[in-house]
Amino acid sequence: MRNLQTTEYERSVAILGTRGYPSYYGGFETFVRKLSPYLVDRGWNVTVYGRDGTTVDDDPTRDPRVKTVTTVGIESKALSTLSYGLTSTAHAARRRPDVALIMNVANGYWLPLLKARGIPTLLNVDGIEWERDKWSRKAKAVFKGGANLTARFADSLVYDSHEIARYWQREWNRDGIFIPYGGAVPPELAPVDGFPSRSYALMVARFVPENSVREFFSAAEVLSRDWDVVIVGSSGYADELDAEADRLARSSDRIHWLGHVSDDDKLFALWQHAGVYFHGHSVGGTNPALVQAMACGAPIVARDTIFNREVLADSARFVQPDGHAIASELAAVLSDPALQADLGRRSRHRQASSYTWDSVCSAYEKAMTSLIDARAATAQKAPLSRTLNEE
Repeated sequence: MRNLQTTEYERSVAILGTRGYPSYYGGFETFVRKLSPYLVDRGWNVTVYGRDGTTVDDDPTRDPRVKTVTTVGIESKALSTLSYGLTSTAHAARRRPDVALIMNVANGYWLPLLKARGIPTLLNVDGIEWERDKWSRKAKAVFKGGANLTARFADSLVYDSHEIARYWQREWNRDGIFIPYGGAVPPELAPVDGFPSRSYALMVARFVPENSVREFFSAAEVLSRDWDVVIVGSSGYADELDAEADRLARSSDRIHWLGHVSDDDKLFALWQHAGVYFHGHSVGGTNPALVQAMACGAPIVARDTIFNREVLADSARFVQPDGHAIASELAAVLSDPALQADLGRRSRHRQASSYTWDSVCSAYEKAMTSLIDARAATAQKAPLSRTLNEE
């Protein structure tokens, strides 16, 4: 198909493994909101698969050129990813796009369906799900099995950090492409009502143990004697960590639990004006929320992990996952305006130099185009091979 405004050939891609477009659930969904319009602008036919009730269809920033397909699945913590992955993969296999972009190794179970239809696959492996404390032993085994099948059947892999790439090389001898996440630099926003600039400690995280949520809650009780503490996030399943956040907020006028915040401007303003942002993620590669906090110029204290050090380099302070240590480090930053300013400048510079959406989207387009070209070259060689054999 011709597209005179962009490129001569309109390539097609199916994006699988997220909650859909446009959705504000997590990092994958933010990525899809950035990548989909970028590809459409460059002549791609983009279809994003999603789930019922997880998208904001009246979002004013929604690009109507991005096609969406809603499939069915089982709504449960253990089965939603697998079940929606199966139905969306089956639908995409029938449509036969030029390439499939897949998020999460749990969808590795369905890669043979795409391979049987001759659809090249680019899969973002995400983090190391089978090491996350939130999953049961059975769920961890499911993720590890999906990773095994991903290593076997995916045509190309994307790693969002160099440490994740090294892990996959050691474990499965699979090379891949390093493509991190990007951050969007917002305009200067007004502080959120009730939270004056640089006066509060902020945490933004899904409520799972490996994000140091319990440790931050412990720190919040200490910090709230002198400072405001703002907590953004939830488990999504109304579990015990949600109950603990509610208890903390009720116990002190200086602890504020906002739950999940889907308004980008509000979230960006919270990061822009935070006195310090605590990032406690411990399992995974480049975390999208961390990159966005950097883009907002937040002064950052992070849990000391190889992944966080790779992303932040010298633009943050690092701390062990202990409530008292976290409280002490956050209080030190909150008490020092010069340190806040320095850390904010460093994090913004680090993001601008290494983690922009334009570079991320360009890298994905290049990777998918390479897969399409490789398939076309193979198809051209096949008739020639048959002819030579017949001769």
